[in-house]
Amino acid sequence: MTLAGQIMSREVITTTLDTKVEELAKILHKHRIGGVPVLGEGGKLLGVVTENDLIDQSKRLHIPTMVSFLDSVIFLESAANFEKEIKKLSGCTVADICSREIYSVSEGADLEEIATIMSEHRVHTLPVMQGDTLVGVIGKSDVIKVLAK
Repeated sequence: MTLAGQIMSREVITTTLDTKVEELAKILHKHRIGGVPVLGEGGKLLGVVTENDLIDQSKRLHIPTMVSFLDSVIFLESAANFEKEIKKLSGCTVADICSREIYSVSEGADLEEIATIMSEHRVHTLPVMQGDTLVGVIGKSDVIKVLAK
């Protein structure tokens, strides 16, 4: 049985909320990685930012469908999602584009648990935590390496 502690990268490259988007792109490209944990004061895990977050900045803006009725505008889709999308498209720092919804595992998590979390929550960079301390990271390529053996 393959455990997170066996396949994780222990030398974790991280970023902070105030890192510029351009700098993040350089970090991901230089280290050939798909994402990095975002840390705050004292090394607290605040989120994860990935290549997909960067790519999202270059996509077309989807204007939500709406109807006008008696001088009112009714959105047929979530106006909050539209606002979030605009913020992400115009983001200048990691704080603007990173995901704050954190999914993580412990070093004892098995490959099945890791794959399930990655698949069900569509995450490709999974922090490995020991209590509140970041001890490693697992990327989708780490899982593929194990499956290829």
